[in-house]
Amino acid sequence: MAAPTHSLAYAGCNFLRQRLVLATLSGRPVKIRRIRARDDSPGLRDFEASFIRLMDKITNGSRIEINQTGTTLYYQPGLLYGGSVEHDCSVLRAIGYYLEALLCLAPFMKHPLKAVLRGVTNDQVDPSVDVLKATALPLLKQFGIDGESFELKIVRRGMPPGGGGEVVFSCPIKKALKPIQLTDPGKIKRIRGMAYSVRVSPQMANRIVDSARSILNKFIPDIYIYTDHMKGVNSGKSPGFGLSLIAETTNGTFLSAELASNPQGQGVTVLPEDLGRNCAKLLLEEIHRGGCVDSTNQSLALLLMTLGQQDVSKVLLGPLSPYTIEFLRHLKSFFQIMFKIETKPCGDELKGGDKVLMTCVGIGFSNLSKTLK
Repeated sequence: MAAPTHSLAYAGCNFLRQRLVLATLSGRPVKIRRIRARDDSPGLRDFEASFIRLMDKITNGSRIEINQTGTTLYYQPGLLYGGSVEHDCSVLRAIGYYLEALLCLAPFMKHPLKAVLRGVTNDQVDPSVDVLKATALPLLKQFGIDGESFELKIVRRGMPPGGGGEVVFSCPIKKALKPIQLTDPGKIKRIRGMAYSVRVSPQMANRIVDSARSILNKFIPDIYIYTDHMKGVNSGKSPGFGLSLIAETTNGTFLSAELASNPQGQGVTVLPEDLGRNCAKLLLEEIHRGGCVDSTNQSLALLLMTLGQQDVSKVLLGPLSPYTIEFLRHLKSFFQIMFKIETKPCGDELKGGDKVLMTCVGIGFSNLSKTLK
């Protein structure tokens, strides 16, 4: 690729996914040292090793070297190949951990990606599959990534610690991305949600819905929360319940919040009423932060803007999360790209928290792996 191919060196286990994803897209090798070097059990964790195996499956010709203790990783990326992939994700992290990386890479494959991922679909750490389906897919569509093969389907749900869930993600390939101008988030027009319960009483989901509505009904009438109770083999291996809420604005922006119950045998038991109320409050907080992209997808939007055509892209975001700030630093080192960042204090017309207007010129990234027809 056009970028210089000298290796980048990092230390520590933080932001491993960011580094590997950006290394793959830019074609630059990366070396990460001192991965939990001082920990009682040093080196890469199971879920990180599983992530590296997934990267190996979707690329062709990658070179991965890990030392014996697992504290040093050298990754020389190959070509993004795609095609049909099946992967058993580690149950220590949710499928969302792996899916976030696939969302960044899928449009730039040689063959359209069809990935079957198995593991935990909803947990308390990573974005759940429900939220990614409702927020990340519409965001990709803004950049012109669309087609009938573009879908994310939950076949089975799996809660921690046992997992047993399964999702199918398929995405078409794109030669180049459209630049975007997302500067007006619009007003909230409706709230949709999904209350799910597996291996517990189906009544749990209804109790969650009632308590969430008790808060949200004060603000807007158009609220519909679906209940999803999966039975038998589709319910995974562990009991649990949870709620994901999505607020949609008049301009097609999606803001999300979610909560899940504590894993079986860990922590105190959560009442469904409390979970519903707390999730509704989280959604209100996310709406207060605002912006055209919610906080879970900030880095995805910035990456796609960077890789767009050589044209100006603008997006209005809420306060930047620490993860996004680190991602901007990584974008600078991998792609030599800088964003213009303007703070927009909340005036009368922009209610809620302070906003940030991010502007950049795309690098004109072209999908070189895509076969010419």
